[in-house]
Amino acid sequence: MHKMVSQKQGFIWLSGLLFLNVLLFSRADVHHYEFILQESEFTKLCSTKRILTVNGSFPGPEIRVRRGDTVFVNVHNQGNHAVSMEWEGVEDSFDGSDDLIQPGGNFTYEIELNDEIGTLWWHAKSAWASATVHGAFIILPAANEDYPFPAPTSDETIILGPWFRQELTEANETIAPGQADAYTINGHPGETYGCSNDTTYRLQVDYEGIYLLRLVNAVANETMVFGISYHSFTIVGQNGAYTRRSFATSLTLAPGQTIDVLFCGNQNLGHYYMTARPSSGRHITTGIVQYTTTAGF
Repeated sequence: MHKMVSQKQGFIWLSGLLFLNVLLFSRADVHHYEFILQESEFTKLCSTKRILTVNGSFPGPEIRVRRGDTVFVNVHNQGNHAVSMEWEGVEDSFDGSDDLIQPGGNFTYEIELNDEIGTLWWHAKSAWASATVHGAFIILPAANEDYPFPAPTSDETIILGPWFRQELTEANETIAPGQADAYTINGHPGETYGCSNDTTYRLQVDYEGIYLLRLVNAVANETMVFGISYHSFTIVGQNGAYTRRSFATSLTLAPGQTIDVLFCGNQNLGHYYMTARPSSGRHITTGIVQYTTTAGF
């Protein structure tokens, strides 16, 4: 049976809802970021090449703000080709955001966050440029909000990315890249590609620590499978929204997908392999989870 609500009651309810929204976003902040697109040299798979980067890093810099904040990102293009940027999962669109930023030019993106929460990401729109021009977009709870799950000891962002031997700037940008020659965890290929110079990503954890892992699949054309040996995950969010909790021993991320999981350091002192591989099975990239303390030690 439906309960009748008087006009006065409805007004009070609506006023209360508006008050909560005002309270929620009353502490919203404004953030400014400077992104410099530039060519940088990186050595992986035993060879050195120049790639397009943001602020000289691969992956690019992380944006970290709170729910309801406003973000201005001024992108300066010091590269050789026109580029535009994509802010995955952000609901609002912006005038001029699809325009190409010509070499020597710049464009400021205004990003107004509403209900987005958790982990999103940004990248260049070109399939070739996005292979190296990408990064995480982290949206924390608002200042007066808590996580709807056990508060983590800390959070760590893990970006799964591709690596191509060829110079991407020499490719025909109208054709999507094929399968990568390797995959990376936070820019590190790991130890499985036969090159002693390749570095391995390491995540240090404490025994009984609870870690919020923010995973981003920045591989444009591959579903990636991620896992940590002898550990399991509690899935708490996907694609910029909280979800009902579920449990998994491995995670499958579609191209462009983000997943937030809780990961507990509940094993004995030691090192454990972290793995990332495409669902096609070719190439396995490894990282290492390293315990720093444990019960009884």
